[in-house]
Amino acid sequence: MNKERNFALMMVIPAAVVVGLVVVWPFIYNLILSLSNMSLLHIHDWKLIGFRQYEKVFAEPQFYSVLWKTLVWTVVNVFFHVTIGVALAVLLFEKVPGKALFRTLLILPWAIPPVVTALTWRGMFHYEYGAVNLILNKVFHQTPIQWLNDPVGTFAACIVTNVWLGFPFMMVVALGALQSIPKELYEAAMIDGASSWQRFKTVTLPMLVPVLLPAVILGFVWTFNKVDIVWLVSNGGEPADQTHILVSYVYKAAFNLYRYGYAAAASVVIFGILVIFTMTFMRRAGKRTA
Repeated sequence: MNKERNFALMMVIPAAVVVGLVVVWPFIYNLILSLSNMSLLHIHDWKLIGFRQYEKVFAEPQFYSVLWKTLVWTVVNVFFHVTIGVALAVLLFEKVPGKALFRTLLILPWAIPPVVTALTWRGMFHYEYGAVNLILNKVFHQTPIQWLNDPVGTFAACIVTNVWLGFPFMMVVALGALQSIPKELYEAAMIDGASSWQRFKTVTLPMLVPVLLPAVILGFVWTFNKVDIVWLVSNGGEPADQTHILVSYVYKAAFNLYRYGYAAAASVVIFGILVIFTMTFMRRAGKRTA
């Protein structure tokens, strides 16, 4: 038993050390910074000042407007990720010609690096040469829209880009769940005369929910923290810092404005929001699936 326990410890210790260095220590150091006055002016002589940075975070009106945009960004993205992903999974689950080809093509957005995706979609929303305006002009005879010069248009462009990037994950999760549903349930529903919609509503959807709930939580957290798409498509929150979400707002505070203590405090607030959401969602989801 001692040899087995020692062997197990030898296997666990390297992973624990890596996690400690990569996750635990940076988190503790961030907490310390959030209680300090560290900035470009106090890069070498910073000191602990208590909860003043947190007071600044909650005292700034811009924080609440960015928080509202972040919630809209997250909810809209996750909604379309799940809706499009499940719809495509149901279609691909049926016997359709070229199923393997379609699966490969639909998984490509997830396989392409997000940086490439963001820059590509930014080019597609270009006012004069972008594919979006060319399609609107040639097909729908609409005048070109200055997507990236308007806060609402830029925010919409960011959402479209992230929806295209994120739906394949939900599609793969839903496909895996569909393959685990017993065929006998569908056969019984067909014997009872259930239509395709009724079979989806009474058999497919209830069996998908327990599998999709963890994916929705992951999707919410990932989307809430999705800084690369917003930063690259909007060119750092432009125009006039009107398209920030919380993570890009904190990123700019830290690496453009050098407000390290403030950014650390705001990042802790983000962490708290996500912890509260995750615990609340899991508790309610557990009650529904119990």
